[in-house]
Amino acid sequence: MIPMFCNITSALGSDCCTILESISDGVFTIDHDKKIMSFNRAAENITGFSFKEAVGQYCFDVFRANICEKKCALDETLANGRPQVNIRAIIISKSGEQKPICISTAELRNQHGEIVGGVETFRDLSEVEQLRKQLTHSYTFEDIVGKHPKMQENLSLLPDIAESESPVLIEGPTGSGKELIARAVHSLSPRKQGAFVAVNCAALPDTLLESELFGYAKGAFTGAMRNKAGRFFLANKGTLFLDEISSTSMAFQADLLRVLEDGEFMPLGDTRAIKADFRVVSATNQNLKELARKGKFREDLYYRLNVAKISLPPLKERKASVLRLQGP
Repeated sequence: MIPMFCNITSALGSDCCTILESISDGVFTIDHDKKIMSFNRAAENITGFSFKEAVGQYCFDVFRANICEKKCALDETLANGRPQVNIRAIIISKSGEQKPICISTAELRNQHGEIVGGVETFRDLSEVEQLRKQLTHSYTFEDIVGKHPKMQENLSLLPDIAESESPVLIEGPTGSGKELIARAVHSLSPRKQGAFVAVNCAALPDTLLESELFGYAKGAFTGAMRNKAGRFFLANKGTLFLDEISSTSMAFQADLLRVLEDGEFMPLGDTRAIKADFRVVSATNQNLKELARKGKFREDLYYRLNVAKISLPPLKERKASVLRLQGP
């Protein structure tokens, strides 16, 4: 972020204007009525509003940030004289795109040292945020795009489902975005500060699946050279995502049901039960109710997992708006 422009004059000299036009940070100034007096080229690029469209308008009509109404950084600076530095916010551009930004503010003084308004610099963090999400997989509700009526229905219910502590079952064909929905449930939930732990049940045989979920004690089997925490334990205070739960055996389903009922489990080779507080979100590309009816999936476990249900339509029905991540 560039330095605060405490000494910018209301007239903005030509040298200063040249500098402001050459930097990548957006900069605008306002008068005491909160009307925009200057608006550099980077501000145009980030917000989508041109210089002519912005100057003379109220800053909150152009710089449409989620903090404008209640926690305006410029209001804070003009009220107490203290600069605001690196404040995170989200703006809505002229085209309607949401952009994460970083804001800094300062008083704007004229050549006599009199306060004539405020100056705000801001940086577009879209690329940084996209990279962070790719590295952490921490996608949110806002990252999900879909115009299919069923998707719109799911998205409208997602905040309420996430807020509860109930298990969630996500059904949908392969590639329909089940894990993305699961991550959004986690990020919207009171457990968002905890870990999101994902397990692909179809990728592991029962023996390995049990050791992955339950963990094991040193010496539990050949090659167990140390204690290993299981996914149940790692998901404590967070969310455990069990993908392709329909692929598990009846024996494993019985073990899982006991953990969900008692809230405790015993690592392989250990004699002590461990308690863990986690929320289960499971997913399947098959109809679990039908599998339970046919005796291929435990009915009691099905009802335990299916407290809240999200059904995703197949991609072939969503050609106009495929579930995807924002950005490239």
